[in-house]
Amino acid sequence: MKRSTGSSRLSQAFAVAVLSCCSVAAMAQNYASKPIRVIVPFPPGGGTDLIARETTQAVANNTKWVFVIENKPGAGGNLGVGEVAKAAPDGYTLVLGQTSNLSINPSLYPKLSYNPVKDLAPITLVADAPLVYVTSAASPHKTMTELMAAAKKSPGTINFASGGNGTVSHLAAELLQRTAGVKFTHIPYKGVGTALTDVVSGNVDLYLGSLPTLLGHIRQGKLRALAVTSDKRLPELAAVPTVAESGFKGASSSTWFGFLAPKGTPPEVVARLNAEFGKALKQPALVKKMSDEGANVLTSTPAEFSKLIQDDLTRWNKVIKDANVHLE
Repeated sequence: MKRSTGSSRLSQAFAVAVLSCCSVAAMAQNYASKPIRVIVPFPPGGGTDLIARETTQAVANNTKWVFVIENKPGAGGNLGVGEVAKAAPDGYTLVLGQTSNLSINPSLYPKLSYNPVKDLAPITLVADAPLVYVTSAASPHKTMTELMAAAKKSPGTINFASGGNGTVSHLAAELLQRTAGVKFTHIPYKGVGTALTDVVSGNVDLYLGSLPTLLGHIRQGKLRALAVTSDKRLPELAAVPTVAESGFKGASSSTWFGFLAPKGTPPEVVARLNAEFGKALKQPALVKKMSDEGANVLTSTPAEFSKLIQDDLTRWNKVIKDANVHLE
């Protein structure tokens, strides 16, 4: 008796499915049998680079896995993220993404080579870094409330510096303006150094930057911290209120960092990576290193990380459109 063609094809499909499942299970069980390539989409020595190296080293200490860090800067982090989005989905190519290249750049770059939702598989958040609003120590504005009152009284007279159009600091300040109903004059700089010089001298009224960049100047009395963008006060600046405490709820923001793999990476491998990063991020030594660099350790499930990316895509897209932000 001959077997029907339909039954034969069904049997073949079943066999392929079984082999595929066995292959995925074997991959997860043997992971990681070779070095894991981690793309950092920014130059060496910066905050993203340090977080990537310290976190992967902590995982390596626990697992004996080998991580190879590759710095691929360019186009605001887009080049490195785009390379990972097109890599083989086998768990051996990861990227440390962050707010700008995952939730801001898709609204700024009309021809982005990747879609952060469709082309990447979130693994886990690892840290976030709140920002600090500062003014010159000689400024007449002693608090954020005083500065915002001056901005409301005379629209456009308060100017603020940023590291460039479309940066997190620029958009966070735009968000603050819309939350408070005020208007600043934006002065984009091409480098933090020049911007800080003008803020310290009083040529610029307001600047928003990362804690590690500003903490030394604050402690030396060159800058006055007005508010932090985190939900809670920072231990290093315990006397400085949050923007919400200053009366501007809805203006909180931070730069977050997390590991991702190419879309299609087996869920078992993503789960294993998530678990090992989670263990490493509980180590007191790593938590202290992150804190010393102005970052707070975070952990998440892949689903929670995915939701954050999508929520922030919506949030920053609205800010960019409302403020009519364009790249230089």
